[in-house]
Amino acid sequence: MTSVKEFRVDREPTADELGRGSFVFTDQYSVFDWGEMPDTIPAKGASLCTMGAFNFELLEGKGVPTHYRGVIDSAGESTDGDVIALTDATEPPQEMAIDLTQVPDLPHEGRDYDYDHYHTQADENYLIPLEIVFRNRVPVGSSLRRRTEPADHGLDISEWPEEAIDLAEPIVEFSTKYEESDRYLEHGEADTIAGSADIDDLEEIARTVNRIVTEQAESAGLGHADGKIECLYVDGEIRVADVVGTFDENRFSYEGVQLSKEVLRQYHKRIQPEWVEAVEAAKSEAKDRGVADWRSLCETQPEPLESSVLEVASDLYCAGTNAYTGDEWFDTPPLSAAIGAIKRL
Repeated sequence: MTSVKEFRVDREPTADELGRGSFVFTDQYSVFDWGEMPDTIPAKGASLCTMGAFNFELLEGKGVPTHYRGVIDSAGESTDGDVIALTDATEPPQEMAIDLTQVPDLPHEGRDYDYDHYHTQADENYLIPLEIVFRNRVPVGSSLRRRTEPADHGLDISEWPEEAIDLAEPIVEFSTKYEESDRYLEHGEADTIAGSADIDDLEEIARTVNRIVTEQAESAGLGHADGKIECLYVDGEIRVADVVGTFDENRFSYEGVQLSKEVLRQYHKRIQPEWVEAVEAAKSEAKDRGVADWRSLCETQPEPLESSVLEVASDLYCAGTNAYTGDEWFDTPPLSAAIGAIKRL
């Protein structure tokens, strides 16, 4: 609902067979579940596609099944572009080839969603309507602190400390994917929503993905605080879907400074607090009234950002991708320079 990727379908999926299609990564961005914001970040799409493809190839190399097929070679001689490995690309790609699964309708009345209908239509080939969130660190202000107690996660402390806490073992949670506002779930409800997919298998895959991304980040001198995955289910197998381990899906850091779209969220909180407050008020009102479309209740619109801020954000995405992948995909200042600019925002 708030994706900033375009979606192309070459062959529709069926109950018995995956389809074929691609993600086209745009320079749009979204914060606070708003959807498309009024401006764009130069080269953001190419950086996310590059980083996402790098991670899919990393996962596949370690035996984790995914829906990834390759990237589209826009620099090639064919009109439509060939599907190639990222390692064979000569410039940062913006389009990723993927297998497609079925995504049935999810009817709802207000905030009451009919997952039985979803799975009746899904057969055994479907996108699991969950996001699986993993956390290696609990920062100050994390929703986890509001929703749970440390003891809920086996932590031997009576209350959350005032500072960020690093976790010896990652915390894995499940949240809804297709509801208008994300909702964290108890294990039993998540298991029901997952359908035929085993909830424990989903958790184990999330932990594996987290470990692989964390190890890659650490090899590049980056910290990895948290992230999420989405998965599809086909022929009794769970495969990682959507995009993995980018600055939109995950929170990374360098020299103590966050490298993620959280930078833009925090900037909006400082510069456009009226809009951020209106978003939170609209979400709260929608919840109280039992309606799904909270955006129609928001009385304030976001304003465009200054070009200098967009340039800083672009350098964050591009320099971060260079550092994470270990290749100079983008002609951009080093990550240390981008960090300095972020600190000055």
